[in-house]
Formats: sequence, structure tokens, C-alpha cells
Amino acid sequence: MPQIEAVLAVVAILANYGRHLAQTLEKRVAGRGFATIARFFGTVAPDTILAHIHRGLLRAMALQRMLKFRAQRGRDLKVLAPRGGWELPATDEETEAAAAAAPPEALTPEQDAAAQDAAAQRAARLAGERLARRIAASEPLTLDTLPSMAKIMAEVGRSSIGRTVAEICRDLGISALLCDGMFWNALCDAVEWYRGSLGNLVIDIYRRERQFAKEEWKRPGMDLPEETRAGVRRVLGFFIGEEPVDPFEIVSGPGAGIAAVATGPP
Repeated sequence: MPQIEAVLAVVAILANYGRHLAQTLEKRVAGRGFATIARFFGTVAPDTILAHIHRGLLRAMALQRMLKFRAQRGRDLKVLAPRGGWELPATDEETEAAAAAAPPEALTPEQDAAAQDAAAQRAARLAGERLARRIAASEPLTLDTLPSMAKIMAEVGRSSIGRTVAEICRDLGISALLCDGMFWNALCDAVEWYRGSLGNLVIDIYRRERQFAKEEWKRPGMDLPEETRAGVRRVLGFFIGEEPVDPFEIVSGPGAGIAAVATGPP
């Protein structure tokens, strides 16, 4: 199952990073360089960031379960978009809308009325779902309002794999600047090949950076985000795709004394 294994590997790395970030968030908030990570969440509020991390981990767990179940049944994934292509197949909603708009062929008046009624119901359902998503997206996520695992499983089951991977990235504040180059390429494939939109993900991350710039004043004295790869490694301690390293870990040993690893520019 080479395709499923590739996606599972990407999701495992994302989940590993999410767990590491959740465990070290308190120290990162108090340390230098927090803005380098926080800007990709669009906020400096630790509780909001932690809530998104937890939801991202729930989504990763749900996707892993679904993919492993699929693999156990001997069903591999089929690439649904060309490598590196930005023209993605129609989404489920677009397919339904197109089917509803297609003119019926040789229908009786009763069949025509039934088809129109069904089309109106589908349109109303899709509009309601879009409105619900917009409302949910506009409300701040907290640990108290996290969706249950059952709801997450149902959401992942309805969504395409590429969309779910992109949602995990949004929840974990993933950006190309934080990633190892090879992992970022694999992540892009996992999104684009399975009906996700890399373009939308990149745009959303950019919007979060702009939102963060508006909120940054809430933390007087906060260091500016690192813009270079060397600066990101110094703050994060690693690039996503590599084994996570805690840059705040106390280093000790014979003759070494005790020192904290630097976490920001001197």
C-alpha cells in the first residue's frame, strides 16, 4: 500500500510535531522566539493555540484510523490530481451542484417536480453546511469547545483526505518556513493528490500572519518573528520532518556543567 503508507507517514510526522508543540508550548510562550511559531496561528493567545493543537491531533488520529482500516481491507489510495498541479478535481459539493443543475432528460411532470424539489433540498442543505462552517470558523476555539472524537471521526469520514491533511496543517500552524524541504514536498503531495487545495492553505496561513501582526501589540517586548531558516532552526530547534528537539532542554554531563540551549537570537 505505497500511497496509503506515504500519507500515513506525513500524518505521523504532523502528529509527532503537534504532541511536541503541546508539551513545550508553555516554555515557548515564556521564551524568546515565540512569535516565530505564533504568527502561523494568527494569535498570541496560548489557550487558543493549544486548543487548535489538540483539535489537530484529534484529526490526525481520526485520519490515521481511517487510513489503517482502509489498508486492512486491501484498498490503496488513488491519486486524484496530477503531481504539482493546481487544477483539482471537483469537490463533492461542486459535483452535487452540477448534478442538480443538469437538465433532466424526458421527465414526466411529476418526475420533474420531484427532481426540482430534491435539487432545492440539496441546495438548502449545502448552503446550511457552508453557513455552519463559516460561523464555526469565526468563533474562537477553546479547550472547552473542542469537538468530540465522534464528531471529528464523522467530519474526517465526510471529507477528502487532502482536505483533512490541510485542516490538520491549519490547526498545527504548519508553514513551509518551519518544514524540512523534503517533508514539505511530501505534505504538498498529500494535500494536492487527494482533493485538497494547497493554494487555499497557503492563503490561509498568509492571512493568519497578517492577523498576528495586528495582535502582536498585546505582548509588549515580543521579539519579531525569525525570517531566515537559520533563525527558525535556532528557535524551533529542528525543522518539521526531523526528529523534534526541545531547545529548552537542560544539557548536563561530565565536564559540561548545566546550560540551557539557546532559543533565540543573541
